[in-house]
Amino acid sequence: MSKILVTGATGNVGKHVVSSLAAAGHEVRALMRTPASAPQLDGVEVVEGDLSSPHTLEPALHDVESVYLMWPGIPVEPQAVQMIARRSRHVVYLSTDVADLRDGEQPTSVHQENEWLIRTNAVSWTFLRAIDFATNALAWADQVKQGIVRWPYGQAARSLIHERDIADVAVHVLTSAGHDGAKYVITGPESITHAQQVTIIGEAIGRHVRWEDLPPDTARKRLTAAWGNPEFVEARLTAWAGFVHTPERVTDTVEQLLGRPARTFRSWVDDHADDFRA
Repeated sequence: MSKILVTGATGNVGKHVVSSLAAAGHEVRALMRTPASAPQLDGVEVVEGDLSSPHTLEPALHDVESVYLMWPGIPVEPQAVQMIARRSRHVVYLSTDVADLRDGEQPTSVHQENEWLIRTNAVSWTFLRAIDFATNALAWADQVKQGIVRWPYGQAARSLIHERDIADVAVHVLTSAGHDGAKYVITGPESITHAQQVTIIGEAIGRHVRWEDLPPDTARKRLTAAWGNPEFVEARLTAWAGFVHTPERVTDTVEQLLGRPARTFRSWVDDHADDFRA
């Protein structure tokens, strides 16, 4: 049986990839920066390593067949990506909905650059292009507890995906054939507005939560102060404005791969209801 390395093994998606692989009897190696603080799972080998320090990856990649790669919010470390791509037979990379680079075109995002490095160095690869995570709604938790969510573009319609569906797709791709060179765009099963999401959260926790549209200029200042990245804030505001008139697309990729529908946003809220309760 082949050994599978999982990066981001304690993250929202990675922890489910690890537990699902282990439960199915696969040999799993979990890469962690601080293994001593990690929960112990039967059948999981925990190794220390840091994607920002390529030399720390050597032990983790020994005798590995496949890798689930989730890149954290840091600049690309080309040597690390190349090492992972060259030292494993198959790389499954959690990306986002990016365009393929044309010949000579320079990447404009971390995900584009990582995809290019993997494509040009790996024997076999699969990209999971998740449009956006339902877990991003946790940013509203403090406001939900106060009974009102102030955020821009309440009518922006999103197709958020449950982190467990991302993990289930990753496990399927890691453990079955026929996915080499695939670029799977994965979403939730529906497109619902920001305001509708807040209503669903309120229903799940048994209280009325009101939505209030935050003017874009006010949101720009607040989000820039909170996130510290004006370009990212501007990109988000532009995207949300677009989703008011053109809802974020919905794919049936999860159902096609797993043979069952993707989990709904309401299902995700039920799983995380305690995070929104005061």
